[in-house]
Amino acid sequence: MLRFLARRTAGALVIILLISAITFFLFFALPSDPARMSCGKNCTADALAVIHKNLGLDQPVPVQYWHYMVGIFTGRDYSVGHCAAPCFGYSFSNQQPVWGTIVDRFPTTLSLTLGSAVVFLTVGVGFGMIAAAFQGRWPDKFFSSLSLIANSLQIYFVGILALAVFVTGLHWADNPAYYPITENPGKWFTGMLIPWLVLSIIFVANYTRMTRSQMVEQLGEDHVRTARAKGLTRRTVFFRYAWRGALAPIVTIFGIDLGSLFGGAIITEFTFSLHGLGRLAVDSVGQTDLPTLMAVMLISCTAIVVANIVVDAAYAFIDPRVRLA
Repeated sequence: MLRFLARRTAGALVIILLISAITFFLFFALPSDPARMSCGKNCTADALAVIHKNLGLDQPVPVQYWHYMVGIFTGRDYSVGHCAAPCFGYSFSNQQPVWGTIVDRFPTTLSLTLGSAVVFLTVGVGFGMIAAAFQGRWPDKFFSSLSLIANSLQIYFVGILALAVFVTGLHWADNPAYYPITENPGKWFTGMLIPWLVLSIIFVANYTRMTRSQMVEQLGEDHVRTARAKGLTRRTVFFRYAWRGALAPIVTIFGIDLGSLFGGAIITEFTFSLHGLGRLAVDSVGQTDLPTLMAVMLISCTAIVVANIVVDAAYAFIDPRVRLA
């Protein structure tokens, strides 16, 4: 297991470095000059040169990339001052430390993604298990049809509809907003409830269909039929034998869906005016703000890669056959 985790960690570091390098070098392929955004309308050549020096843009691109990556772990000195580790540089748009902006925005995105994941795993897997337990009967047909309808919906449409119906019309929910959970857990929950449901609706549809198909397949396996022949109860056969075998593919897809979840978070944050990392990434692209964009990309990539390593490691506890292999 330790050797497996070491290999996966080494591969993850390579992936993160490749993504950071590609993002960094593609940024400098753009025709625009980020220093001009800080220079203003009455920009002169001398003022532009000073800004290039202050932002470190007067050096070759490979040197800038090296200094940027090293600065994350050791800190870095700029003309405007020292940036302590973890240093992601200063924003090109407002000359503020990027790390402070990340710390301010990260809790919003973390609450949105984790809350949505809990919702679609609980609801989607639950609906799929009910459909499999009543295969061919009305609960199976109902949840299967409901998943097909939900899978055809779009986040921005469902988000606007949810605001119009549940917030403005019926007043059943608070207007979506982020409140720190440490300050007011109740407001945090009610403020994020609608975004959680909207972001998770498509994933609920996918996990309902996938859980149902996996459970139906497992219920027809030899070891499940043997368990029934031994006289075990239907509940024991369903949860101890069939459910455990169906869990591994679901965990695999969950690791892959983490990237999609972040992409959906971008749309959800715009729909509900939530100031998270997704919206920050889009704003930094429009403002040609490389340090902010790089920080968001690195943190998001690291979170997804680490989550996939944890998912792979969980295989050994879910499926004994993985430990034998």
